[in-house]
Amino acid sequence: MKRIVPIVRAIVFALILFSSFKSFSQSITAGNGRVEVGLGLGPLFFLGDLGGSYGIGRTFVKDVDFPMTKLCKGIFVSITPNEWLAFRVAVNQGVLEGDDKQAPNKGGDERFRLWRNLNFRSNLIEGYVAAEFYPSVFIEQYDGLFGKLRPYGVIGAGVYHFNPKTKDDNGNWVALQPLHTEGEGFAEYPDRKVYSLTQMEIPIGFGVKFYVKENMFIGAEVLHRKLFTDYVDDVSTTYIDPLLFNKYLSPDKAAEARSLYYRGDKVVQGRTPAIDEQRGDPKQNDAFFSTIIRMGWRLNGHNSPNGRAMRQLRCPLYY
Repeated sequence: MKRIVPIVRAIVFALILFSSFKSFSQSITAGNGRVEVGLGLGPLFFLGDLGGSYGIGRTFVKDVDFPMTKLCKGIFVSITPNEWLAFRVAVNQGVLEGDDKQAPNKGGDERFRLWRNLNFRSNLIEGYVAAEFYPSVFIEQYDGLFGKLRPYGVIGAGVYHFNPKTKDDNGNWVALQPLHTEGEGFAEYPDRKVYSLTQMEIPIGFGVKFYVKENMFIGAEVLHRKLFTDYVDDVSTTYIDPLLFNKYLSPDKAAEARSLYYRGDKVVQGRTPAIDEQRGDPKQNDAFFSTIIRMGWRLNGHNSPNGRAMRQLRCPLYY
């Protein structure tokens, strides 16, 4: 019961806060549409253990491999209860990719990745819900949407599905998760669980919208996804004893795992990693972000030409 009380108080506070904005927001939203639908298209960038720039691995844009960039495309629907707040539902599709061959050879720590010589590719599909906040609305004088420029912030929660694969020596794409390349699920590594191919994410970012018509906008958005796994590229911790593949996998799968868990022998002939030698960086989870050009339309808006015509036909109200 004690745990419920703070939650109830938080809900009551939120309702009071919402109602305090209600009278102000009504003057802003009067005559406006409540639903927006649209499309998005733009580059999708993967941030993980593979590839990257010179030196040791870094977070965010320093280690972006632009040759690995693929397009992200999606659709969205937004409900706008107030002009300063909107709730979005979106579905996006793209491809994530990383390759150690993209690391430059400048004689630094990046040689570790070149010698590792791993790569992956994964189809991606995600769906999320998010809240959009438009702070500039509070300094606007509402006179329609045409010509308005509105910056905004966005944060939400979602689900994404991935399936890392790599090409074998015959050029065939092989799914990596069933090979347990780092001993996930093996008794010798109880802290390494088999990772799920469908996981949660937190999208967070910012953007700007420009209304080219009363019911149509174009915009740009940067959206980063915080993830809770380091296995999007199937690389995270250390090398295991390759003999363990024989213990837990079928002969065919074991042979496949041994040939794919380390491929540095293709770069430096005869080189093999030591057991427990670093393979990835478990201190930093993988991530990805997109820079999307968006186009959307407001539906059922009372502020459309038809809506304004209907208002002109209304009888006046007297109080």
